[in-house]
Amino acid sequence: MFKNIFALFQPHKDVDYYTVDVHSHLISGIDDGAKSMSESISLIKKLKELGFKKLVITPHIMRDKYPNTSEHILSGLEELKNELHKQNINIELAVASEYFLDQHFLELLSKRDLLTFGNNYLLFELSYTQKPISLESAIFEMISAGYKPVLAHPERYLFFHKNFEEYRWLKRKGLLFQINLNSFSGYYSKDVQKIANRLAQEGLIDFVGSDTHKERQLNHLEKNLNSHKVMEKIFKNNTILNESLL
Repeated sequence: MFKNIFALFQPHKDVDYYTVDVHSHLISGIDDGAKSMSESISLIKKLKELGFKKLVITPHIMRDKYPNTSEHILSGLEELKNELHKQNINIELAVASEYFLDQHFLELLSKRDLLTFGNNYLLFELSYTQKPISLESAIFEMISAGYKPVLAHPERYLFFHKNFEEYRWLKRKGLLFQINLNSFSGYYSKDVQKIANRLAQEGLIDFVGSDTHKERQLNHLEKNLNSHKVMEKIFKNNTILNESLL
């Protein structure tokens, strides 16, 4: 699949090493992503133009801020699919969720009421500033329940930056990492960019995501997708699983 990828990179639309996106916020009106159906459609059209064949949409579930349910998210997905069909926009959609690691998530985990993608991959996120004391036990519970836990954008958690060994420790615990492509160009910060580069260098990345919320992010995404330097950096030392979802 990835043969000759390092010899001569071509624009994203001409290659097949990243055509499945596993992190986006494209169902309108349910989190901090698309605000309207028209915005959802506009973002999806742009992603299709960039060469994506499949999008896994992952709305937030966070009890105090985005109290979505599996049923609500699935309903939103059907509405979006229907609108795409009306407009003759052909792209495969799937849905999961980006769960915030809190007590509500642990309750959903105990009930097995979770939306996953692919082979039972479970996307979750943390506070950006404070490491949860329940992280290790939560990873154990997810794996014990048969899920494959995927940590969203690990490069953005500031408390890990001071001790890179924590990333290696998490990998040893069985955690998969989904990195945001825009992190490699300093979209979030120079510190985040530095950690993203190191994660790539050490071969710790499993999934790449766009984390699309708005058009501004797609403008940066396009630049990164067409950057030989960025894409080689990701795929040289890492086994990226995105394409296994087609």
